[in-house]
Amino acid sequence: MEIEIRNLLISDYASMIKAMKAAYNNDPYEVWDLTDIKKLIKLFPEGQICVTINNEIAAVSLSIIIDTQETEITSNYAKITDNGKFLKHNSEGDVLYGIEIFVNPEYRKLRLGRRLYDSRKELCEKLNLKSIMAGGRIPNYHNYANELTPRQYIDKVKQKEIYDPTLSFQLSNDFYVKKILKKYLPEDAESLEYATLLEWNNIYYEPEARSNSVTKSKIRIGLVQWKMRLFTDLQDFYDQVEFFVQAVSDYGADFAMFPEFFNTPLMSPYNDLLEVEAMHKLAELTDEIVTKIHQFAISYNINIIAGSMPELKDGNLYNTSYLCHRNGKLDAYSKIHITPNEMKYYGLKGGNEIKVFDTDAGKIGLLICYDVEFPELGRILADQGMQILFVPFMTDTQNGYTRVRACAQARAIENECYVAIAGSVGNLPRVSNMDIQYSQSAVFTPSDFAFPTNGIKAEATPNTETVLIADVDLYALKDLHEYGTVKILKDRRHDLYKVKVNKNVN
Repeated sequence: MEIEIRNLLISDYASMIKAMKAAYNNDPYEVWDLTDIKKLIKLFPEGQICVTINNEIAAVSLSIIIDTQETEITSNYAKITDNGKFLKHNSEGDVLYGIEIFVNPEYRKLRLGRRLYDSRKELCEKLNLKSIMAGGRIPNYHNYANELTPRQYIDKVKQKEIYDPTLSFQLSNDFYVKKILKKYLPEDAESLEYATLLEWNNIYYEPEARSNSVTKSKIRIGLVQWKMRLFTDLQDFYDQVEFFVQAVSDYGADFAMFPEFFNTPLMSPYNDLLEVEAMHKLAELTDEIVTKIHQFAISYNINIIAGSMPELKDGNLYNTSYLCHRNGKLDAYSKIHITPNEMKYYGLKGGNEIKVFDTDAGKIGLLICYDVEFPELGRILADQGMQILFVPFMTDTQNGYTRVRACAQARAIENECYVAIAGSVGNLPRVSNMDIQYSQSAVFTPSDFAFPTNGIKAEATPNTETVLIADVDLYALKDLHEYGTVKILKDRRHDLYKVKVNKNVN
């Protein structure tokens, strides 16, 4: 499944109408005319956004910009849109006004509506607009109209005593009700012609400035400090993973990372086998687990580094991390340096590929635990443009953890990048060789004036199950490369030494 969020094109019209008919139960009055779509795209191409799944339209968001000094924002839908003429669109206005949003019911479990709302917010910030406004239906109101006024109904929806499919969703996306509108959509019998005037405020709005930046600067990272626990079955494990994915996603994170071998509690049924045999049994579950976590990445709109899991390939066992992109893409990285313990008990083999992964939130690198203790790998990734290095790890003792932590912090400084590490805590008495865990997850930064003086952006409480959320600024890295107190990457003596990859390794 390939998911893409982009601007709507005129050539998308047939696919859009197909999705629209599905969303509105083939109601002909809800289907947009091609002429109107052409006009909107010509007036404001950036404001017409779609989500495609395998190149087919799955969801659409349409909007215009209005000047609230010239437009009566409490007007009904027909007046705001000028009955399809969109005369009130003003590129110099101050508010992004949403005039349509729909999702094909076939894909509603993927939370595409939330993606469209997030895209609108990013557009609002990019264009330096004061807020997003829209008129919102209250389709469940007709069920309560005999006992509740519109205001009472809205209050109960806010307090989650009543669920309204439209208003509840909008409130959960940080919109608030500014006013109750009457006769907003005269044909809306379910809402009894009432609607809410909704607003989301852009806290970055600068009245005297205009922003044309199209690059996302602030990236939010969510690290799961995972507690090793026994699970009754695979679904129990999935429920715990989804709990953390949803928690991190609700914070608006771009990335969630789980620790190395975080699924080893699933080895407990095989504890009577030799460790290598038990690990092979666990590897048989890897494809299914990766598929499930990949679905979480898509439905919760977050890139997930799925810790690491045993992968059986060509008869060899690898320690592999999976990067589940929220757009449906899947990448993998196999641990290159195998510890003596992994070799002795599990017969693991080291991977042979070092590469940076392009994501919608920057260029990232993946190293697994012991790998971060080899500075050559980080330097090679830095030369490939890495901005954030993710390191899922598993350590049983504090001295083992200290090696990972100290080396990770060194990689951040010497490669002028961010480094995020996430490990497991707790005990697994019924899984041989995985019985004790020690961790303190953290995000490290370079060491210069734009960053914390100790090079630590954030760190979790040691040995406690938790989630660590941290924001990092990619623009700060660019400034560091060019104007830092020292310029480590630029000042290397390439005339004297080099670090390179041997491409002849199979």
